[in-house]
Amino acid sequence: MTAVAEVVSDALPVPGAERKPLGRRRRIDPANALLAVWGVLGFLFLFFPVLVIVAYSTNTGRLLQSYQGFGFNAYVDALSNSAITDAVTVSLYVAVFSALVSAVLGSLAGVAMARRAGKAWIGWMTALLGLVLVTPEIVNGVSLLPWFVTLGTDLGLTPVNSGLVRLIIANSLFSCAVVTFIVRARMAGLSQSLEEAAADLGAPPVRRFLDITFPLMRPAVISGTLLAFTLSLDNTVLSSFVSTADATPWPVYVFASVRSTLRPSIAAMSTLMLLLTLVALALVALVLFRARKVTGDGAGLAATLAGGGGGVGGN
Repeated sequence: MTAVAEVVSDALPVPGAERKPLGRRRRIDPANALLAVWGVLGFLFLFFPVLVIVAYSTNTGRLLQSYQGFGFNAYVDALSNSAITDAVTVSLYVAVFSALVSAVLGSLAGVAMARRAGKAWIGWMTALLGLVLVTPEIVNGVSLLPWFVTLGTDLGLTPVNSGLVRLIIANSLFSCAVVTFIVRARMAGLSQSLEEAAADLGAPPVRRFLDITFPLMRPAVISGTLLAFTLSLDNTVLSSFVSTADATPWPVYVFASVRSTLRPSIAAMSTLMLLLTLVALALVALVLFRARKVTGDGAGLAATLAGGGGGVGGN
């Protein structure tokens, strides 16, 4: 018992004894602090105009530039204005269908480019898709307008004269390239062993694609489709060239309103469209996060776009 008492007494703190510091206080690096402050200022500079639009969407005055008071009258006016709702409906319609077209064509192209990496046409295909991404939109708009006129008038293809059809085709050209690169990056990091095993067991090509290939590429397809949706919502330059009077999308309507007088209702609807875009981007992040959690892939969206989409069974 004496030995136990001595051990206990040694473990108890001695009154008046100074405590030793558990660890040194971490010093703040001035360079890192300066970079952090600079980063915050950069984000504020980029997003300050967006915050201004959101704040002015609660303006109860008649003009957007003159803030009269806080209220939600602008949202009521925006939702009750037929011209605004029609423009938003056209934009949503075009965004949905262009995203679907881009998802189908881009997914098939991405799989073909990933599974035929050694073919000579892959380099040309990659260069053409990259050229679509880097070509200024005004150049695409100037070239698409006479092309649509030729198809719809000279060749007699009546559906091309529709503004909705023109908008869907024009937006799909850019979005299809984005989906192709995302799906290709995903499939490039996946081994073909599962598909080859299914082929050895007698599974037909369609069954192999639906049961094996598509579940593996599904995160890339979903994220690419949602990105194509968001890209189509705010495509102003192409829409300005190819849209018609019966199909005016929301960006063209806002651009035309700038020439006269901006109303708070435009800021209110712009805020709602911003929320819709953020929801779509949040869904993209959620899909990629769940894909990383299931496959153990640490690559994010930026790595996926750059071609670093390694996954299960990577080569």
